[in-house]
Amino acid sequence: MVPSRHCPGLRFTATLGLAAAIALLASGCAKSADSGPAPGLAGAANGGQQQVADAGTSGAPCTAAQYGAPALDLTKATVGFSQSESTSNPFRGTETQSITDEAQKRAIKLIQRNANANVPQQNTDIADMIAQGAQVLIVAPENSDGLAPAFAAAKAKHIPILTIDRTVKGTACGDFIGFIGSNFLGQAKIAADDLGTALNGQGNVAVLQGTSGNNVATDRTNGFTQQLAAKYPNIKIVASQTANFDQATGQKVMEQILQSNPDINGIYAENDTMALGAIQAIKAAGKAPGKDVKIVAIDGTQQCVQAVADGVMVADVETNPRFGPLAFESLRKFYSGAGVPTTVIIADHHFTPDNAAAALKNGDVY
Repeated sequence: MVPSRHCPGLRFTATLGLAAAIALLASGCAKSADSGPAPGLAGAANGGQQQVADAGTSGAPCTAAQYGAPALDLTKATVGFSQSESTSNPFRGTETQSITDEAQKRAIKLIQRNANANVPQQNTDIADMIAQGAQVLIVAPENSDGLAPAFAAAKAKHIPILTIDRTVKGTACGDFIGFIGSNFLGQAKIAADDLGTALNGQGNVAVLQGTSGNNVATDRTNGFTQQLAAKYPNIKIVASQTANFDQATGQKVMEQILQSNPDINGIYAENDTMALGAIQAIKAAGKAPGKDVKIVAIDGTQQCVQAVADGVMVADVETNPRFGPLAFESLRKFYSGAGVPTTVIIADHHFTPDNAAAALKNGDVY
């Protein structure tokens, strides 16, 4: 990934929050998204906003003219939003609400669909929104390589697509505008350090993987295993199975893993809902989560941050779902002629026993 021009000496702190992220987009200053993921995660919460500490942007700014999209006044346009999964998931619910609220704030007409974790349905949803007059799309992909038919249909009609949360295969500023999301590899390395420290560098751990076929699950698996191998050679991964980012599946898979590996003393769940399922499985096995089995996860939902505060979980790394302001600001820059970087990486909060209670008290979780 080739970074665009840089701003020497510029460093955004966690306290700047979302306003700084938008200022970063407006300034054209950029920092490579490959500049070292793990240190960029903020250690304290700040109003639930997306953070840009040690995060940044990369890729030459993409404009509507470069993309081949017709000029568009967003306030008079129809924007389509394709959500990948059920809003019963706190992340997806908050993400959808953020997009909805920002569209309303900017007086932009929004139509939306939810694919409920079904890739063919998401292709159908996107095609349906195009048929209903969507002139630009915001897509939270369910799968990184399964949406080619829908993206091709949009491209044929010169309808730009901005991707959030998960990447898709293709060419930025060609097949889609770009990507806004977290550093998933970096999140996983932080989680590995949390669990490695909690286990004093020794133990047997299980990994509950997310849905196969998307970059989030891949990066969260690779980052964790790489960090354990590099820093905690005496910690062994004895089981690693897909639980599809789902609580009920996470509980079922964890029950099976515990039956086969009763000596497990650590669990890494690649999202919070799977962690909640794992907690139930641990209790059902007569063990105490947080004592007999240490648990780390990624998402930063209220229920799991509370578990960190209560000592049930070791730590939780946030993935902030409030994409609305950044997504619509990116589209504004895209159509204004100034352009938007094709990659915007956000650094997220890191909830530990030292700050979890304060974050909950301040309403800094979702």
